[in-house]
Amino acid sequence: MWMEKVQYERAGALGGARVLIVEDDFFILTELEGILTDAGAQAAVPCRNVSEALWALDRHCIEVAILDVRLGGETVAPVARELSRRQTPFLFYTGQIGSDPDLAEWSTGRDCRIIGKPAASQTIVAALADLFNR
Repeated sequence: MWMEKVQYERAGALGGARVLIVEDDFFILTELEGILTDAGAQAAVPCRNVSEALWALDRHCIEVAILDVRLGGETVAPVARELSRRQTPFLFYTGQIGSDPDLAEWSTGRDCRIIGKPAASQTIVAALADLFNR
């Protein structure tokens, strides 16, 4: 596996959070679901495109999110803007660091982080937990 899956030291790091995951790669999406559940997330709401994610935001009480920047031929920007409007913290988990102009809009946000793919599960959980626990 490209991402080392290890038990996060603090199994309750996400303290029952409801996490939106927007990722178009099935294997990465599935792995992220497992990592977040292992870290104590109450629910991981998986979405593979922008329309699914916007639908999920209207139907679930999302407390924190993890977003891939590029979803096939579309950008996740509409989801990030909606999360910002709702003041819901999120992180980008992407291979596009430094090369994607869409990231510039959020690069200095207090409620946003950017993590490059691949990353250790501890890195992802720690960043989400920090955002969630603010």
